[in-house]
Amino acid sequence: MTVSEADIQTFRRELHQIPELALSEFQTHDYLLKKVQSWQTDFMTIREVPELPELPTALLVRFEGSHPKRTIGYRSDIDALPITEDTQLPFSSIHDGRMHACGHDVHMSLALAIIKYFSEHQPEDHVIIFFQPAEEEKSGGKLAYDLNLFEGQWRPDEFYGIHDQPDLPAGTLSTLAGTLFAGTAELKVDVIGQGGHAAYPHLVHDPIVGAAELITTLQTVVSRGVDPIEGGVVSIGTIQGGFANNVIPDRVHLEGTVRSMTLAGLKTMMSRIQKIADGIALANDLTIEVSLESGSYLPVENDPKLAENLINYMTENDNINFELAKPAMTGEDFGYLLQHIPGVMLWLGVNDSHPLHSAKLNIDEAALMPGFLALKSFLVYRMSQGD
Repeated sequence: MTVSEADIQTFRRELHQIPELALSEFQTHDYLLKKVQSWQTDFMTIREVPELPELPTALLVRFEGSHPKRTIGYRSDIDALPITEDTQLPFSSIHDGRMHACGHDVHMSLALAIIKYFSEHQPEDHVIIFFQPAEEEKSGGKLAYDLNLFEGQWRPDEFYGIHDQPDLPAGTLSTLAGTLFAGTAELKVDVIGQGGHAAYPHLVHDPIVGAAELITTLQTVVSRGVDPIEGGVVSIGTIQGGFANNVIPDRVHLEGTVRSMTLAGLKTMMSRIQKIADGIALANDLTIEVSLESGSYLPVENDPKLAENLINYMTENDNINFELAKPAMTGEDFGYLLQHIPGVMLWLGVNDSHPLHSAKLNIDEAALMPGFLALKSFLVYRMSQGD
């Protein structure tokens, strides 16, 4: 066995200690590059992209297939979150205010394990491993595609990736044929009125009342504007406005998230939000400025044919713990790549009572080896198929 459980655990713990934010993953990039270079072979090409200053920490590895029929891509995100870790692990983050609270340390570790394996076992098909910056924000997947990173020999015919799932047993793989994750849009709203003394509300245009009406009415976007079978989410997460109990302010700022399982549904919800804001602004003599940015966080739509193939393989393999997934409102910029390159995203169970993005997230490392073996064996199987 060229890859041991201790290898993957070491990768994960060392990467867990050095979390970095979007497009600033320089220490992470150097760690990955050093590991990959130590396994360099004649049929492996390592590609940095200094010619793309917009994506300075991206890293790609390509294996030349021995009898290639296709190019298979595997993507791992590499950035972390602006969260102060609260796990008391001996390998906790050494970077204040930053943490791998979404499991990207796990994703990278499995990608390294796959590279180490194929460096000693030349794959039959071409294989590309993409270490992607900026998944949590700044749309690294969209940047990579729009900057033509996947051109020529660097374009996969199909793309695969994983995402940690604390609610699943450690090492369990799960996916479905169809939409796995929702598409998301960032909602930012400024409600602008005319402030004044709270004792004379008839002389002002109150943005607080307008903001309150807007928040309440936005709940009808889903309940009265979306097919109940499809579902959706509109949630406001922050409100900022006012500075004294007896003063009506000029402005209130709101931020939230909008999510739908389909791209068409997301566009419908965004249009409905704008219409509601325009109506409330008109009725209350306010100005309401709405910003809705979907960026690259489109629905993660698994290719049905590729997903069925993967599901059949994992279901029939007694060495893999697999279960069918249900759609989730999670957002992931892998969805942007899947709009252009067919592929599949899977959950990997990591068995923790804390949710993703929690300061206390502590994945069960018993997930690492089963996750690697399942992915590796599927990739080898996929290479044996004729189409």
